Amino acid sequence: MSKQSGSPIIKGSFRFARRIALTDSVFAIQCLAMLLVFVASNSTAQDLEPRTYANTPVGLNFVILGYGHTEGGVGTDPALPLQNLNVEVHSGVLAYARSLDVYGKSAKFDVVLPYASAVGTATAIGQSRERDISGLADPKFHFSLNFFGAPAISMQDFPDYQQDTIVGARIEVTAPGGQYDADKLLNLGTNRWSIKPELGISKRVGPLTFELASGVRFYTDNDDFFGGKVRSQDPIYSVQGHLIYSLDYGIWAAADPTFYTGGQSRVDGLKNNDSLENARVGGTLALPVNRYNSIKLYYSSGIFGRTGSNFDTAGIAWQYRFGTDL
Repeated sequence: MSKQSGSPIIKGSFRFARRIALTDSVFAIQCLAMLLVFVASNSTAQDLEPRTYANTPVGLNFVILGYGHTEGGVGTDPALPLQNLNVEVHSGVLAYARSLDVYGKSAKFDVVLPYASAVGTATAIGQSRERDISGLADPKFHFSLNFFGAPAISMQDFPDYQQDTIVGARIEVTAPGGQYDADKLLNLGTNRWSIKPELGISKRVGPLTFELASGVRFYTDNDDFFGGKVRSQDPIYSVQGHLIYSLDYGIWAAADPTFYTGGQSRVDGLKNNDSLENARVGGTLALPVNRYNSIKLYYSSGIFGRTGSNFDTAGIAWQYRFGTDL
């Protein structure tokens, strides 16, 4: 037995088994890192956005400062060597927005600069793993145009405007400006562009407003993925609805469900088992402080999903507005 255990064949088998174990361990950490990035990206800005297609007086400027907290378990492919996966993300957002007149139609432009701190823990290959990172996430840019039911109106004329049905479109562009190091497993940036066109409709009936929006997000490839690989991703299709109730003094509250699917990724052409089919539900409450300031509170939680939806997000945002005739 001792001679056999010292044979080249047996030694080679032990070395091969050790390499397999190390490969699985690195793969597990990589999966943890990718899931952390997924949650961090979603926590940098609220995905459920009521009143996107509301009419806004022309010439107003908005500065938004927000904080969000995300925590919970993240669902994974059962074939992956990960158990007890849990994440916690603290995120901050600085944003600027301006309402515009585009050929007599109301429009808006905004830029969002997020910062995030993410911590993730999991059991991988029987060992406890943890990753902790802080830095800038990818910036986002939005442009929306209401092409029916929301004419460009000055602040002085806006009190006479009564919403009925609004139809509009929005486009979101995410730029690869976040923290990214190809030699690291965990990054807050994605090293790629994404673009999301969206169509939306808003209908007001008394104090209630119903909104429905549907969009699709396309991704460019990350050609400098971990280990010098190329990571690509299929489009993600989404639909979200909002039931908004307006109270006195500018207070409003909203119930916000959303569903999204698609998004399967590939690394050097090899498919990952990470397609999305997720649903989340949330709520939003807006509280005016005075003519120039307001506070918005929001919360969302996953109700079912294949990947990355078993977490809760809560946050607060302060908004300051200024502009012509305000």
